[in-house]
Amino acid sequence: MFIRTTNRRVVIAGGGEQAAQKARLMLKTDAHLTFLAEDLDAELADLVRTGRARQERGPITARSFADTAMTFIATSCPGVDVCLHTLAKAGGAAVNVVDQPALCDMTTPSIVDRDPVVVAIGTEGTAPVLARQIKTQLERMLDPRLGSFAALAGRLRGAVAAQVPRADRRAFWRWAFAEAPWHLHKTGSERAAADLLKQAIAGQETPAQTGHIALVGAGPGARDLLTLRAVERLQEADVIFYDRLVDPEVLELARRDAERVYVGKVVGAHAWPQDRICALIVAEAAKGRRVVRLKSGDPCIFGRATEELDAAHAVGIEVEIVPGVTAASAAAASMGRSLTQRGQTDALVLATGRHCDRSGAPDWARHALPGTTLVFYMGVGAAAQIGEAIRTSGLPEATRVTIAASVSRADQKVIETSLVEFAVELERRDISGNALILLTIPADAELSKQVGAVA
Repeated sequence: MFIRTTNRRVVIAGGGEQAAQKARLMLKTDAHLTFLAEDLDAELADLVRTGRARQERGPITARSFADTAMTFIATSCPGVDVCLHTLAKAGGAAVNVVDQPALCDMTTPSIVDRDPVVVAIGTEGTAPVLARQIKTQLERMLDPRLGSFAALAGRLRGAVAAQVPRADRRAFWRWAFAEAPWHLHKTGSERAAADLLKQAIAGQETPAQTGHIALVGAGPGARDLLTLRAVERLQEADVIFYDRLVDPEVLELARRDAERVYVGKVVGAHAWPQDRICALIVAEAAKGRRVVRLKSGDPCIFGRATEELDAAHAVGIEVEIVPGVTAASAAAASMGRSLTQRGQTDALVLATGRHCDRSGAPDWARHALPGTTLVFYMGVGAAAQIGEAIRTSGLPEATRVTIAASVSRADQKVIETSLVEFAVELERRDISGNALILLTIPADAELSKQVGAVA
């Protein structure tokens, strides 16, 4: 229930921190605030000084609580609170007594404020910490500009009612809040969004939807490592193309009615070749749909983003890249380790263990230089060749190698081994898919003379 506070009194009995907490909540309204207290702390005194509230000193009676929208009892003394509750009820007030649910006619929710959009979360006073946790999640989900866009829509409601046929209004507002006007507004183009809405109103028809492609980084696996923007694009998508490394829990964040298309590619079995994927996402966007191409990790790190960008640009479809947490960063975080260290490593190399589309093996040894952290993606299948190539750079066979498999997931494995043993260790642990191979080569590492020839 939302209670109108315009030109109404809200009484807060108390002058300390508890009263201040309730005052902060009520400052989000246009109520006239009254503090019943002999003394006020500095925060409340400033509200009185600036005219935002008034203070009533002297005896408190039932009349002190008459004709109020609501009353808060917050003196920090349980005995005094009980007495004031009795007086407030005699004065006909709806009362909230801080930390005494049995004496409350109402409880104050946690608020997510995107004025004029307000979300209230309540637990009937039983679990305020849980309410705050839910509030935190909603704060992340709701764009900070949502309120100003809702206010713009409110100012245009009269024009829509006058000029857009009743049968078309729902479609108009669906377009306004899900398509180009909202996307322009939230990216900072408020004037362009307003102009577009006004043009649509004047034309008495909803403009045709335009397609859009988002290449979204799903991160290494854990759902809570997605960015806020990634979650937002999933919730806006009409169709989602995802691969085998995307955790099913990530897809739970998408709209329930979004179409989901699995385009997983397994090494050596390309049932979904890249050109087919490109053609499909472009075709769906050409229908005016909002398309998400969901990729594990970051789309721009060994994610075939270039092919999909080129395909979209070739036919003039808008495409956006939403960065994701790459597996190397997540692995370092889960191990409590930095990928770089002042005075020891001044270079970070992300390399792939997969061959490029050319003959011959990659020159992996050229990356094995002092002062370098070297991370191999997709290197499990070529582990033996990588190990042999790196050893030719002159690194000792005892050089530490870390294998991080299924990073950030429940079945994550972190294995410490050596340069000469890591390929065997992969096979022994039956790690055959999603894993990273990490080496840190300190700046003072002593390499054999072979490195000079390689360099």
